[in-house]
Amino acid sequence: MPSLGGNPTRVLSVGELASRSGVSVSALHFYEREGLLQSERNDGNQRRYRRDALRRVSFIKVSQRVGVSLADIRSALDSLPGDRAPSPRDWARISEHWRAQLDARIAELQHLRDDLEGCMGCGCLSLDSCVLRNPGDELGASGSGPRRWQPTPGE
Repeated sequence: MPSLGGNPTRVLSVGELASRSGVSVSALHFYEREGLLQSERNDGNQRRYRRDALRRVSFIKVSQRVGVSLADIRSALDSLPGDRAPSPRDWARISEHWRAQLDARIAELQHLRDDLEGCMGCGCLSLDSCVLRNPGDELGASGSGPRRWQPTPGE
């Protein structure tokens, strides 16, 4: 284990990492269980994190803030060398891919918003014409009976 002195390879305790990153200790433990973060154990079996864990935690938090799933974050982190923090070049490459996903989600949400405005005008939430509950009258095309009581693919 590296020395905790002025050495640039200084390690951080879980409390230090939590304090410096603004993330709770329990969140750090969760990230570790999910494979997003790694620690080593010292002789007293206490977690110790390399300093690059600070940038990894920042990477995780920013990614979550823009709505990236933990699975996608893990995949992105797994594509990076494990012996260093994500670099600005890494972030640019990864965020370019996520930007396209975010643009698609924004377009979908705008479409839902527009449908919501139209739906609220009718006031009845009619199953045969409501574009939110029954887009394109999909339920009518599947025959009579209670279709919303049965799970449908993709729901």
